[in-house]
Amino acid sequence: MDTIASFFSFITTPVSWVIVQFHTVYGSIFGPDTGWAWGLSIVSLVVLIRICLIPLFVKQIKATRAMQTLQPEMKKIQERYKNDKQRQSEEMMKLYKESGTNPLSSCLPILAQSPFFFALYHVLNGIASGKTIGVINDSLLESARKAHIFGAPLAAKFKDNADTLHALGATVTDVRVVTAIMIVLMSASQFYTQRQLMTKNVDTSVKTPFMQQQKMLMYVFPIMFAVFGINFPVGVLVYWLTTNVWTMGQQMYVIRNNPTPGSKAQAAYLERLTGHVTHHGKVRSRSARVIVKAIVAKGRDRNEAERKFINSLTKAGLVAQADGNVVKSDSQAVAQAEDGTPTAAVGAPRRQQPKRQSKSQRQAGPKQPHEAEPADEPASSPSLTKSEEPQDAKPAPPKQTPKPGSGTRSKAQSGQRKGGQRPKSPSKK
Repeated sequence: MDTIASFFSFITTPVSWVIVQFHTVYGSIFGPDTGWAWGLSIVSLVVLIRICLIPLFVKQIKATRAMQTLQPEMKKIQERYKNDKQRQSEEMMKLYKESGTNPLSSCLPILAQSPFFFALYHVLNGIASGKTIGVINDSLLESARKAHIFGAPLAAKFKDNADTLHALGATVTDVRVVTAIMIVLMSASQFYTQRQLMTKNVDTSVKTPFMQQQKMLMYVFPIMFAVFGINFPVGVLVYWLTTNVWTMGQQMYVIRNNPTPGSKAQAAYLERLTGHVTHHGKVRSRSARVIVKAIVAKGRDRNEAERKFINSLTKAGLVAQADGNVVKSDSQAVAQAEDGTPTAAVGAPRRQQPKRQSKSQRQAGPKQPHEAEPADEPASSPSLTKSEEPQDAKPAPPKQTPKPGSGTRSKAQSGQRKGGQRPKSPSKK
């Protein structure tokens, strides 16, 4: 560890200068030789570094989301070229290039923070051995060696013997109790941070090897912190515990306000957003408009939580627009359906169904205009007697019923229209 820390000695002077500046501020409040002054100086160093690393953290989130999206395609490439590792690597790099994704982007915050971590370790190790380092002169060195956090010196380690701790003005019991508690808190915060990412902010609809790797890291990282923690000085434990707490809080904020699509966090976020939008009738924040815009653009590819969000807006008389805003819908507007297709809005006239005809009406066919039923004769008109009937009128011949087995059919059975037959063509005799 000392060899690695000396490798980053070029950044030791800037780190020691920042610590001294914070110590000047806190020393005027709590006293220059107190553990509060030196401990809060280390905490402030962590906060300053993490604020500077926020752009890298945002890039890490985007890279992690992109890697989760590419997992199905990566799995297909691995299965297709499982016997050709070189071609598999080429196709992977091609996929990363086309999607604009860099797998190393997810490690940027840790890689960028490592030099400051080892530089702080180098500074605290110099304090423990009584050597001036960076801008820490003899007076500041003596003040730092007197500083204790709950009875444990900043430069003390869990494995230090009684003589070393006696020179720092501490006992073995105090140092080991304080360092053990800090190691447990450091490992627990790392485990909770990783577990929060796995249980709340992962798309559960896609099972990929990436999820298995994250699950493995959830148990590996806390064990690594517990093993290496016994070799860290108390000041470094303060640094690492502070950065873990910062990461946990930062991740909780991101999961709550910008969750991964398809995750449990997204379902909870859309449920809160539904209540907010239905209460105010509009989307107020810019980040929420970006999420609504992405949901509208998906159309039929929406997941269950997104479809539920659109349906809730429709029931409340609201419609999500393509720009991420939400407007009120009227009875003539076209609402958004569950599957993304437009449906008629509430209040539109219903289609009239045709009346059902009887079997005889269907066989007789539609009536012609000249077949209209004759109007009833007035009751006052006298009826003709038998003697007054015209002489040339002949009784109508009786209808002949077809014999069974004959090929003739009645007009009703054959579907022929009622009324007179059409005249034959003059060309036909």
